[in-house]
Amino acid sequence: MSGAALGPGAEFDLIRTLLDRWQDRARGIGDDVAALDIPAGERVVASTDVSVEHVHFKREWLTPREIGYRATAAALSDLAAAAAVPLGILVALTLPESWRESATALADGIGDAAAEAETHIIGGDLSGGTELSLAITVLGRAASPLQRGGARAGDALYVTGRLGGPFLALHAWRTGLEPDREARARFAHPAPRIREAQWLHAHGATAAIDISDGLLGDAAHIAAASSATLHLELDALRVLDGVDPLDAARSGEEYELLVTAPARLDVAAFEREFHLPLTPVGRVERGLAGVHATLRGTRVAATGGFSHFS
Repeated sequence: MSGAALGPGAEFDLIRTLLDRWQDRARGIGDDVAALDIPAGERVVASTDVSVEHVHFKREWLTPREIGYRATAAALSDLAAAAAVPLGILVALTLPESWRESATALADGIGDAAAEAETHIIGGDLSGGTELSLAITVLGRAASPLQRGGARAGDALYVTGRLGGPFLALHAWRTGLEPDREARARFAHPAPRIREAQWLHAHGATAAIDISDGLLGDAAHIAAASSATLHLELDALRVLDGVDPLDAARSGEEYELLVTAPARLDVAAFEREFHLPLTPVGRVERGLAGVHATLRGTRVAATGGFSHFS
């Protein structure tokens, strides 16, 4: 789609500025809707994620470009959890006056995330306001999306990557320190595991969720949706140096994947393909929906993680 010509006015002047930054990362901008084609036999997969100043980040923690990237990557991570192929990104931006000069840097970050996911910005909305807010809607396609309710008794639990970086970064910032480079990068530049999820789905994964609110809290969503008991062995988690596994399991903002799949899953083949750890961390059993977590041989409370309204 070539896109429609934009009319006059300050709002559309700003849109033109953003489009200049995005170049070929944007498609079909100018109408009130975006029209997408999908292959026969596939379903549309959609998700929206909101990133709000003083709730999800502080201005002194991240550059504007990192803020734009991170908000978009968080939304794309939901497509990864469904093993969906991205189709496009809608950006609804609430831009206070104090952020107006940073609009192009925010756009650069959004474009970075779109490029990494091999997709395009296809529309959105702009508004003034009192707090910076990025509401990112992502659209994807999948023949049979992975969902939370597919875990089966006998499945193993797997986690991608190494956890704990966002925990270290947030702890440092909240105590007036600067986090080390690796921890900061894990918070500022999370990687949606889009290709990894498609590989896992093709190799038998039965359920998945991205770890945005903490491993323990997000595991409970799979347990509830699948009417199963998830047994998590926290000693098995791969974590950053200096992070206690329980802290890592309760830390949000990870954007790694928790996946259920047959125990015969070829972990070595995954790690060769993606140069990323894939760690067995437990099992699925029949029983009351819930999470049973152990650390160093002792059961620990399967609570923690982020909740907006707790």
